[in-house]
Amino acid sequence: MTDTSNGAQALIRTLVDSGVDVCFTNPGTSEMHFVAALDDVPEMRGILGLFEGVVTGAADGYARMAGRPAATLLHLGPGLGNGLANLHNATRARTPMVNIVGDHATYHKQYDAPLESDIDSIAAGAPGWFRRSMSPDTVAADTAEAVAAAMSPPGQVATLVLPADTCWLPAPGGAVAPIAPTPAVEVDQVDIDATAKLLRSGANCTLMVGGRAMGERGLRAATRIVEASGAKLLAETFPARHRRGAGVPAVERTIYLAEFAQMQYAGTEQLILVDTAAPVSFFAYPGKPSVLSPEGCEISTLADGAHDPVATLEALADALGAPAEVTVAEHTVPARPTGALDAMTMAAAVAATLPDEAVVVDEGNTAGIGLGGATQGCAPHDWLCLTGGAIGIGLPLATGAAIGAPGRRVVNIQADGSAMYTLQALWTMARENLDITVVVADNGRYAVLDMELDRVGAEAGGPIARSMFDLSGPDIDFVALAAGMGVEGVRVDTAEDLTTHLERANRTPGPQLIDAVIPPLQA
Repeated sequence: MTDTSNGAQALIRTLVDSGVDVCFTNPGTSEMHFVAALDDVPEMRGILGLFEGVVTGAADGYARMAGRPAATLLHLGPGLGNGLANLHNATRARTPMVNIVGDHATYHKQYDAPLESDIDSIAAGAPGWFRRSMSPDTVAADTAEAVAAAMSPPGQVATLVLPADTCWLPAPGGAVAPIAPTPAVEVDQVDIDATAKLLRSGANCTLMVGGRAMGERGLRAATRIVEASGAKLLAETFPARHRRGAGVPAVERTIYLAEFAQMQYAGTEQLILVDTAAPVSFFAYPGKPSVLSPEGCEISTLADGAHDPVATLEALADALGAPAEVTVAEHTVPARPTGALDAMTMAAAVAATLPDEAVVVDEGNTAGIGLGGATQGCAPHDWLCLTGGAIGIGLPLATGAAIGAPGRRVVNIQADGSAMYTLQALWTMARENLDITVVVADNGRYAVLDMELDRVGAEAGGPIARSMFDLSGPDIDFVALAAGMGVEGVRVDTAEDLTTHLERANRTPGPQLIDAVIPPLQA
């Protein structure tokens, strides 16, 4: 990098040198020098999203699969605000991400221009590392620190705000060298030995894992522990990335519905946490507890976000003298389903056609109830979940995952209502020619809210209340919407047709959409 570099060029070169070579963008006027600098640093791949929620969700999916951050480019406070829902999901997934947010030039802010806003407060909605560069001389160093912060265990969203003049003014120092992330902390052997003693004590123990422990190494170590000790193994409800399928140890995830989750933890006297939080109900319900573990259960954290959870589990398994071999899922695939299309036959069709090493992005919500069981014995694959509960991540997450894992087919099971939050992701899929199969679970409702209306005890079941969850009148034509953004689509309403079109879509390069018409799940 020469002495004639401006701040934007130094920024992008530092990102690339630090291993961040993909940027999902939705730029505005304040970011034009960053956009122009993309031609000066061709190693950076710029990818346009037509809405900021697509940009932030795609950066999340990319990092979950690539294991390193993508950058985002967002326009001022409103652009950051538009991306906030999927930044919330990324924060809950502990995804490494570097947000670059443009701001007015330092000397222009005093005039309170129409797009002036409180960026700092908006960024606080997705808490993580935050800095505002105030000089082109510090942009490169601030960028290197942002990447290191994003990559430090367990991963986080790092937001760097850049006034426009810090990008266009000369940056004499140019790019700077990468900064090493903070290393993971080792769990003290004393704590490992104490946990091993607890597991041997005869108490009713449950080992709960999540986060980075949901890869194959972590699940093998966790399974060694429970098979040697007799403890129960449970995982968090919505892991960021879950390795599963034939040859991988199976783990039961905590059920979303609190009353069923309580049954899973019933009788637990000692709950041991590794890279996850203690289980609580997603929402408050009248007369029902918020904490899902039994009253009197003692909860201890063996490894939190600062630790290496996989190494911790392996050390605990060794301390127990656990055998190296563990029980794994057998290869079993459901028969091709026939007849009416519903949540269960849809799941069977997905399982019967799932490619080897697929990446499944699951935002099926109520329609996805059968997917986990149907696909447990499929060929090995990765499963990405809606971690933070803010719907509208499925299509962007699939977009980023396809870029982060080239050569692997992404299968996105997508609830219809959630799809409408970020449908613009289809355009980016087409523009980048991404190998994604989108299955829209089209039940014409926000069906989860039908269920929640009853569960919270709201005394409302009349036509006005129920119409708030109804997506018909007019019906949404997903095939037409997909075609309008360059994605081929087809509508199906039988299990046979869904299976046939899944087979075709999964072997066809580029994005494909299948609108699967199913009845709503009955509460």
